[in-house]
Amino acid sequence: MVSVAVVDATEPGNVGTIARSMKNFGLSDLLLVDPPDLDPEGEAYGFAGQAREDVLPAARELSFDELCSEYHTVGTTAVTNEDATKHVRYPFLRPADLAEELADIEAETAVVFGRERVGLTNDELAEMDQVCSIPASADYPVLNLGQAATVVLYELRDLTVDETQHPDERHERADQQAIEGLHEQFGAFLDDIGHPEEKRAKAQRLWRRFVGRAHPTGREARTLRGIFRKAGQRIDRAENGDED
Repeated sequence: MVSVAVVDATEPGNVGTIARSMKNFGLSDLLLVDPPDLDPEGEAYGFAGQAREDVLPAARELSFDELCSEYHTVGTTAVTNEDATKHVRYPFLRPADLAEELADIEAETAVVFGRERVGLTNDELAEMDQVCSIPASADYPVLNLGQAATVVLYELRDLTVDETQHPDERHERADQQAIEGLHEQFGAFLDDIGHPEEKRAKAQRLWRRFVGRAHPTGREARTLRGIFRKAGQRIDRAENGDED
């Protein structure tokens, strides 16, 4: 299980936002160190969405010492040290690497977020087992607390989400026979428009490379073939004087 801990947040709305992100990405265990008042009629519950029904009411309050002693902790920070000569904020993981890093840890784990204004202190980060930082602009790397949590929890989804709302197959490429048919139709189109003979091989090669990168679906291939076919038919009728 991966838990989410929030240390000394001042804005109830941020706690609610984090609870909502937890719900989005399959987490349910919210740990709070020195939290603000979470009024069921206030911002925390207002921002929590459906997490107001389970994640937020089930949140457990504990001390920072209890957090560090009971969990394998991953502290989050916007500002990192550059090398091992200053190791409080180094080495650090990026969120994209976090799921793989935590997959084999056989201990209860907590991803820890700090205060809105200053995050986790150096003393607190020194107590963390690992450190995680979101890559961002060097000019302004500090994210809103709720945003930062959403980014990190999204990257944990391979560990925490068994099934998403997406279909198993998000893109089904047309079979090769249909792709070859599309290439043939394009060649016929070049004939119909009178494309210069000496340029056709290059045009067809460019087209093949373009389609190769696009990986069209069966419907896309059929639609394009139909467009080329109708264009060719119209050209033929125009040449035969059947239309203006």
